Amino acid sequence: MSLKRLLGRIAVVTASTDGIGFAIAQRLAREGAKVIVSSRKAKNVEAATEKFSQEGLSVTGLVCHVGKSEDRRKLFDEAKKLGGLDILVSNAAVNPEVGSVFDCSESSWDKIFEVNVKSSFMLAKEALPLLRESKAGRIIFISSIAGFQPFSLLGAYSVSKTALLGLVKAGAGHLASENITVNSICPGVIETRFSSSLTEGAAGEIALSQIPIGRFGKPHDVSGAVAFLASDDGAYVTGENLVIGGGMASRL
Repeated sequence: MSLKRLLGRIAVVTASTDGIGFAIAQRLAREGAKVIVSSRKAKNVEAATEKFSQEGLSVTGLVCHVGKSEDRRKLFDEAKKLGGLDILVSNAAVNPEVGSVFDCSESSWDKIFEVNVKSSFMLAKEALPLLRESKAGRIIFISSIAGFQPFSLLGAYSVSKTALLGLVKAGAGHLASENITVNSICPGVIETRFSSSLTEGAAGEIALSQIPIGRFGKPHDVSGAVAFLASDDGAYVTGENLVIGGGMASRL
């Protein structure tokens, strides 16, 4: 990685031991940032940090369930030890049920919105004291192309991602005068363990037929866009929801 746009900056990336989150943390660290990665499971944190250390990247691993305030506090306490916080990437999400929106159980609906929406909001809110001390504060939510065009198999999940689009718009306007940008990345169908219900079997064939570029995305297809928004190259971008979807239908 020849670009070093993030030297001296400190980033928190949630759910970053696998898939898209891992690729984002890796890209930010490769560009020079000190990155705090996290997962709910200690074994996942240990495995990921070992991979990062083998590459010589500056990464700290913590166990964090984003729905727990004490765990979120640990992320920001660690950031303080490193010198502050410049970049927050809220990536954690759940989808306990596959099915249409009105087939979703109440318990799954509550869990989806607790993690995907409320925890994203709380992370941003709790990060603000540190981001306000930064010269280039960045809040980046990982939404989804399904926030624009709901997936029939991911009904409630799609609605939760639509909520993040609104949070971006409201948050960007509120924080623009403080030199803190707020944006989201909206991945299309990216090949990860989390998205296997969309990429495998008959569902995968249908999804692939709707992607003009002719392939599913890879996690690194998303990470470059995050690095752009986190860097000075993205300093004049705020309130935007950037689709990374291979041409898949999203919006005009």
